[in-house]
Amino acid sequence: MTSADFKSLARSFPETEQHPHFDRIAFKVAGKRIFATLHEKTAIANLKLTPVDQSAFCTFGKKAVFPIPNKWGLQGWTSFELKKVPHELMLDALNVAYSGVVNSRRKKK
Repeated sequence: MTSADFKSLARSFPETEQHPHFDRIAFKVAGKRIFATLHEKTAIANLKLTPVDQSAFCTFGKKAVFPIPNKWGLQGWTSFELKKVPHELMLDALNVAYSGVVNSRRKKK
């Protein structure tokens, strides 16, 4: 998986927009809620997962998928080293992150 592959996958979800976010690219649903970010130089993506989903994806391998090592990680934000992650796993993780943000957005309405 490359950064270009990741960007293409992330943008394929409905109402997804790409915006600058500090030293990263943020992928937002309808321009509001971030479900993923990408640091292109290191080819590391961070996805907004629940802690339960985070623990499931981290079973793939600690050197490829791991919690962000701070308070964000305790909330479920998870790093994926794109070069070490297969396309199918990344697509599944993006779907979970996207769905979680969309569903939480609907609950607030």
